[in-house]
Amino acid sequence: MAPRLREALDDFLIHLRVERGLAPATRQAYERDLTGLLRAVSDRGAAEPRAITERHLVDHFQSLRSERNMAGSSVTRHLASTRVLFRWMRSAGLIERDISQVLERPTRWKRLPDVLSPRQMKALVEAPAPTPESDADADSDAPPLWVRDRAVLELMYASGLRASEVGTIGLADYDEVAGSIRVRGKGSKERVVPVGRPAQHWMSRYLKECRPRLEAPGGSPRLGDKGRIFLTTRGTPLDRLGVWRMVKRWAARAGIAHAHPHTLRHSFATHLLAGGADLRVVQDLLGHADIATTQIYTHVDKSRLKSVHHSFHPRP
Repeated sequence: MAPRLREALDDFLIHLRVERGLAPATRQAYERDLTGLLRAVSDRGAAEPRAITERHLVDHFQSLRSERNMAGSSVTRHLASTRVLFRWMRSAGLIERDISQVLERPTRWKRLPDVLSPRQMKALVEAPAPTPESDADADSDAPPLWVRDRAVLELMYASGLRASEVGTIGLADYDEVAGSIRVRGKGSKERVVPVGRPAQHWMSRYLKECRPRLEAPGGSPRLGDKGRIFLTTRGTPLDRLGVWRMVKRWAARAGIAHAHPHTLRHSFATHLLAGGADLRVVQDLLGHADIATTQIYTHVDKSRLKSVHHSFHPRP
């Protein structure tokens, strides 16, 4: 990549961190997309932002589809990153006009999310259970990790949490009396969501039976605990990868293929809407900034649509 393009990208990433306060994962996604873009235009002869032309951009985005066979949703994400960069470069005086407007948003095929039926969801959250080995060690100091896993699955389904959000929950975020939990979502946005009674029950068991055994002797947290509520056997916060592995493990035990952490979130939203919940309420519970993101879940319950039509249409 040309040095002046690299310098512009570095300044833009600082802008995202300092002025816009975007989360590290979001900034990394911007950097991946835009590094590919600026390398491509650099290879085509552009040595600085002002040298980038509409032809450079069009050729790059055509190559995403023709050479890399990138899905429409991924191209749309790249386009969004590109437009944000060019708006910033225009405001910073690095370019005279925003040429990214020449790019058209690709027709996006929205793949419907994987959703489990209520019966499948019940089988998944109830899959964690003691094994013969854990029964034999019941009197030892080994923590009953299946209790932790059951609490995590129940909480994710009860409150629609992302895997990344599970690892950021602190002890102070969970209000056992109110039955609610404070969650830090994308862009460090906070929301408070209710916790259902089954999840409250397993959270209580986890906090009493499991978490104390994951702490250092004497009750003081191990180095790296950070006050997080869900811990690993090393006493460190349970991260997104750990949650992913947990879900895959118990889904396999329940005989459910292709389940992943977001499946619980999809099922949470789908089941709420199928039960008659208001779309705006579900949007707030999920922490979606745009209700259009939530509307993808309205596909799910065609039987309910037929029932409503039959009940209220003047000519059923």
